[in-house]
Amino acid sequence: MFEELELAAGLDGRVERHAARDVRVRPHRHAELEVNLVVRGTATYLLGERRYELTPGTLTWLFPAQEHILVNRSADHELYWAVFTPRLVARLAREPHLAPLLVDDPVGQYSGHLGAAAARRLRALFEEVHHAETRDPALANAGLAYLLTLAWRTFLDTGEIVDGVDVHSAVRRVALQLRAEPGRADLAALARGVGLSPTHLSRLFSVQTGISLTRYRNQQRVHLFLLNYGDGSRTTMLAAALAAGFGSYA
Repeated sequence: MFEELELAAGLDGRVERHAARDVRVRPHRHAELEVNLVVRGTATYLLGERRYELTPGTLTWLFPAQEHILVNRSADHELYWAVFTPRLVARLAREPHLAPLLVDDPVGQYSGHLGAAAARRLRALFEEVHHAETRDPALANAGLAYLLTLAWRTFLDTGEIVDGVDVHSAVRRVALQLRAEPGRADLAALARGVGLSPTHLSRLFSVQTGISLTRYRNQQRVHLFLLNYGDGSRTTMLAAALAAGFGSYA
């Protein structure tokens, strides 16, 4: 699924801090180059056909043609994410070492674990750019350009690349389906859709993602409920719960 990100007019990107408790839609693909820095807790990325384990200090690049889903987040998980517009990337990526940033889905591993000092430096820059976005667009754009080039140089200099693990195509398909429509499919229907038995699918999903299929589906339903309900001014809790796929208010 390709989704549009909401970027402020005149800005070359956006920086946000995201915690496991926050309600935020995570798009599967978008035109902007993205980089994440984990600051606390753990999580798992399903990125294309591979799975990546994220721990504090992990820096991960996500390219425009790559579908990505963040799953199995610990309760204390927090990360900074930044996205950069194609025009900014094109303007900056003129040196040979920056050329991979122009590719929609480059070959190779683009997740690395940073040392403590490098992680602190990048974290401080994420914070500064985030604060500048609402106060000084010119400063924010300068910061976004510096963040992009510094984060890429820091990634290239790290000696600890995070290796991805191959993910079964059925697990990836089911995760995408539940992300898009958490209220519609039960386990039997999901299993039929990928040609596996419910037992096999359930076991495979748990082993490969670190979270049970039932728990993951319920997480997506809660997420959808919170998005539908909002501040309560548009609908009732019961209507939002039913729309999210729960069978009752309880």
